[in-house]
Amino acid sequence: MPLWFVCMGVACALLTACVSGSAHGALRLDTHTVGNARHAAALAEGISAQGATRAGASILVQYAPIMLALMQSHNAVGELEERLKACAVHADQQGNARFFNNRPPTRAECLEELAQDECGRPITRAMRLGQQKHVLALECAREVLEELWPAPFSIEQRYRFYPTARFVETISPEKEASIIAQGCTEQLWGSIKPDIVLHTDRNLLKAALTLDFKFPCPDTNPPRWTPYGDSSPHAGKDQGGVYKEALGGRAMMISPREIVVSP
Repeated sequence: MPLWFVCMGVACALLTACVSGSAHGALRLDTHTVGNARHAAALAEGISAQGATRAGASILVQYAPIMLALMQSHNAVGELEERLKACAVHADQQGNARFFNNRPPTRAECLEELAQDECGRPITRAMRLGQQKHVLALECAREVLEELWPAPFSIEQRYRFYPTARFVETISPEKEASIIAQGCTEQLWGSIKPDIVLHTDRNLLKAALTLDFKFPCPDTNPPRWTPYGDSSPHAGKDQGGVYKEALGGRAMMISPREIVVSP
């Protein structure tokens, strides 16, 4: 998930969060949005037709072979990949349709400052648009995973990770909301909150694969993992690296144009 709103690690992001959830939890949108998201699967057919067979083209099979063991066929893994990619495409199209008359925003529009967060940092149109597209993408992804993924998964689950101690624990949505409401966001300093974590079993502290949706603005920019600043316990690392260190498994970015694997 984007870290643009992080101040001293997490403080500002928490005050403007759009959605939150845990393993197979509820993520609710208005009827119009949910209806649109359900059509995203149809886009996967076009994505599939542009490439080779699912078996040959699947990035998930190439870089996360455990997926094949869990889903038991190349076609199943390929379908999951295609439909999650379609969620990103759909969310991107819907966001642009709502605010830019079906065109992508320009670089100048992306950089336009709309407001400031609680730490005085600018909130740009790119940041706001990225939040809105994330809501659409995650609702779509939930439906896909409930249909296709054979094991538990988590959506926007926050984890507290202590890299020195090599210790990780979950923070419940209720606890997170309580901390934010009390203004004690320093308690979440150094925590991580991936968009999607696919688990192999009931152990919600381990990942088979961690996924983040990325919506670069303008869309000619490549997707990238956000680096952590000097004030973070993860200084010198980026999101993808910390996800792998904390939860194990591969970390991947899904953007409307491509899927990028963390080194």
